Amino acid sequence: MFKRIAIFALLAILGVEAVAQNDSILVTNRDTIAYRYTPIELKQQNRRSGEGWRKFANYIIESGTDSSFERKVDMSFVPALYYSRSTSLGLAVMASGLYRLDKRNRNIPASNFSVYATASLTGFYRVGVKGCNIFKNDNQRIIYNAEFYSQPTYFWGVGYDAAVSNSSLRYLASRTIVDARFLQRVAKGLFVGVGADYNYHFGRFGGKRYASETELLARLDGERVKYNATGISLYVEFDTRDAIANPQRGVYIAVQGKVRPKGMNNIGATLWSANLVADYYQRLWRGAVLAFDLRGEWNSKGTPWVYNATIGGTQAMRGYYAGRFNDLCAITLQAELRQKIYKGFGAVAWGGAGNIFSSFGEFDWHETLPSYGVGLRYALRRGATIRLDYGFGGRDHRGKLIHGAVFSFNEAF
Repeated sequence: MFKRIAIFALLAILGVEAVAQNDSILVTNRDTIAYRYTPIELKQQNRRSGEGWRKFANYIIESGTDSSFERKVDMSFVPALYYSRSTSLGLAVMASGLYRLDKRNRNIPASNFSVYATASLTGFYRVGVKGCNIFKNDNQRIIYNAEFYSQPTYFWGVGYDAAVSNSSLRYLASRTIVDARFLQRVAKGLFVGVGADYNYHFGRFGGKRYASETELLARLDGERVKYNATGISLYVEFDTRDAIANPQRGVYIAVQGKVRPKGMNNIGATLWSANLVADYYQRLWRGAVLAFDLRGEWNSKGTPWVYNATIGGTQAMRGYYAGRFNDLCAITLQAELRQKIYKGFGAVAWGGAGNIFSSFGEFDWHETLPSYGVGLRYALRRGATIRLDYGFGGRDHRGKLIHGAVFSFNEAF
């Protein structure tokens, strides 16, 4: 385990990206230059080599700056090789940008967007786009997210007991998510708005690679493997962050109430849900930021397993397999210390806890799960960051420590 972390650190220093959920692979390139010796040509070659290193150094230096005031779009492009036991060798690419519709007001954050794609040898792939468009004087905001992915994954069951006691069943999950909302500022930092989303999930089973559908249905208590639903939401947000993708100071509180009408889904019932996100950011000493994140999700009875609240993944409770712990409700709390080290490079350490439950009456403090870990950061631009985290959790039914690496873009919260 320590050897893996050391490889990750060396990887960031050399500027060669490699990512993993549980394993890592190091990729290096060697250039060979053949030339005929002539003093003048050698001098020119050295000059060209020096210019290349200067350009690379300038890119590193400028990577932490916000150039959206001077450019129409401040772009960054990132390719990254990765390897993991679940997805094998793969490639991820992301193009991100900062832009401003209002270049006169320097007190509002820049608009941002990201376009990303990833694929691996196991057949896993994901494509998506997300962003936040901020209008003049930050009076309105449009926030959007759309992605499609297909991934061989695992299912343990619904609830805490199933996650810690059951063996895993492998199946192929395909999902399409489209989400957009419009926010109107009603006071300084305070927004209200409406939104809509579409969520489609389909699972494939059987054959040599996956468990049978009968095995999975036995754990679902009559639920299905294919669902689609459209939701309509109301939002209230309070936002004083200095930046959206990589904040260093400020407060962000978002409350969402959602209804999935019976006539707009194949579930056969009208469902509701509520979400809370509360974040706080405070600068400490030079280059250091302390961040807190509180999240809560509550779903009505009858919500299918594919729309349950979950723990794990790239944001809350890193280190847990995404979706292993799932139920109608979830609460997580985490604190993270972020330290800038040199130019665009940085490191983080975090600790937190989370709990899943079917209702407040079923909440059990003894089932609270720990989460802690460390990570590396590289800032491409002021609003775009590559992150590599290694998280640790509790122990499974075999007594083995739950742990794993996470590669993603921008901060976890």
